[in-house]
Amino acid sequence: MQLGRLGVWTFLDLMSAADSAAFAQRIEALGYSALWTPEAIGRDPFTFLGYLAARTDKMILATGIANIYARDAMTMRASQHTLAELSGGRFLLGLGVSHSHLVSGVRGHEYRKPVAAMREYLEAMQGALYRGPEASDAPPTVLAALRPAMLQVAREQAQGAHPYLTTPEHAKRAREALGPGRWLAPEQKVLLETNATNARAVARATLQIYLGLPNYQNNLKWLGFTDDDIANGGSDRLVDALVAWGDEESLVARIRAHYDAGADHVCIQPLRADGVPGPCVRLLEALAPARR
Repeated sequence: MQLGRLGVWTFLDLMSAADSAAFAQRIEALGYSALWTPEAIGRDPFTFLGYLAARTDKMILATGIANIYARDAMTMRASQHTLAELSGGRFLLGLGVSHSHLVSGVRGHEYRKPVAAMREYLEAMQGALYRGPEASDAPPTVLAALRPAMLQVAREQAQGAHPYLTTPEHAKRAREALGPGRWLAPEQKVLLETNATNARAVARATLQIYLGLPNYQNNLKWLGFTDDDIANGGSDRLVDALVAWGDEESLVARIRAHYDAGADHVCIQPLRADGVPGPCVRLLEALAPARR
């Protein structure tokens, strides 16, 4: 699999199936190499990406991320290999431990220590029985790894890492932890808005749900941010670090900063300047690889 340099990360659950397919076809035509979609409380990502695979030609389709608590390891391996086969080797499995409130509060499972849970799950996947047709190449797996211990798991038991809600400084640290030969594919929120007041208002609304979650709080503190930065919707310093806003060249510069720090692939989450949920197609057209 050739992951390419620039992909798109977005929620598609607010779109109809037909509109989602049209969106996927549009970003494929614009030259983006991958489409990443999460698993939370909406569509099943494997069924959905299978639908999109039948309506696209070459773009990689990735989970960012699939929840290890949603399926046992045998089912996850079967889903991965099935979709890899049916997509012609275009499926990339991103796995993560999710968050305690989603695992325990919503799904009703016991939330375990993340690193141990991920190691055991990957070992179980590796040993799980699968007798269906295999893709020509073993389908790759990346992990939602943020800090050193999970990055070590990504280095030792996966193809690499897919960090979410991070910065170029995190990419630098992640590359050091992963070493050479492992993929590093961070998500980066981008916003085509040059007015600081408007941009930060949209950014804070987007970040609100994340800044209350311990996994992200701990990672931000590892990067040097403080409790004061995280509180009250986020300081300007934190907001500007997590959401790239400005004109086209400012956004390109932030993406380039991830590459310079060691990222192989950046998947941009294109926020709308009006704050309405969903991807900003105008922004994706402006940053399209096919136009640069």
